[in-house]
Amino acid sequence: MADDSTMGENDVIGSYTAIGDSFTEGVGDPGPDGRFVGWADRLAVLLADRIPEEGHFRYANLAVRGRLLDQIVAEQVPRAKALAPDLVTFCAGGNDIIRPGSDPDDVAERFERAVVDLTSHIGTVLVTTGFDTRGVPVLRHLRGKIATYNGHVRAIADRYGCPVLDLWSLRTVQDRRAWDHDRLHLSPEGHTRVALRAAQVLGLEVPADPDQAWPPLPPRGTLEGRRDDIQWAREYLVPWIGRRLRGQSSGDRVSAKRPDLLPL
Repeated sequence: MADDSTMGENDVIGSYTAIGDSFTEGVGDPGPDGRFVGWADRLAVLLADRIPEEGHFRYANLAVRGRLLDQIVAEQVPRAKALAPDLVTFCAGGNDIIRPGSDPDDVAERFERAVVDLTSHIGTVLVTTGFDTRGVPVLRHLRGKIATYNGHVRAIADRYGCPVLDLWSLRTVQDRRAWDHDRLHLSPEGHTRVALRAAQVLGLEVPADPDQAWPPLPPRGTLEGRRDDIQWAREYLVPWIGRRLRGQSSGDRVSAKRPDLLPL
């Protein structure tokens, strides 16, 4: 794994705010109370475990599914600055990139302006790249645009000293078991592996290896694969396309699940 950390083992993070879209909200990783958990919540637990005094670590998650970059900048960045945590994770632009006709260069310019704003107020801003979508049927053709955007994100991170959570290089999430049934969001195990990688980037020792190989899967026949694809298209792809055609978002009536810095 490339060393994308700008922090040392002795750096203590006492507060953390996550901003972003469905990925950071935790869609695909339902908790026992019905709320999504996700990689950011799991990372918060790993960070809290480093604080010797119970309740002294504080965490907020402002992410809302379906949000575009400009919405995240308008709604979540000012709140994150007001909360003034030690760490902000900033994952945005993915929903913009997958829109027809979007320009990754333009999205990156807007992303950079937000990074400049955040890094002028927050001690550590961790940014994320996009996933490698080679195995996602509806997004496979966007792989080149995502790679271009990732290159920009890395360059921006270099300019402003941001650690990078490189999701493209996390090969274990190429396994279909890392993804929810909708094939657009991570499964609980996928979120767990991302949280472990994020913790590594921040210089933490982790309880498990995010690159650990998955157990072998039994072989699947061609007919079974096609049947799964048809079921997936009916249940997830058609409604997703329908929402986009109607200009609707899955987050239209959703608010941040954890808007204040609260102890875990």
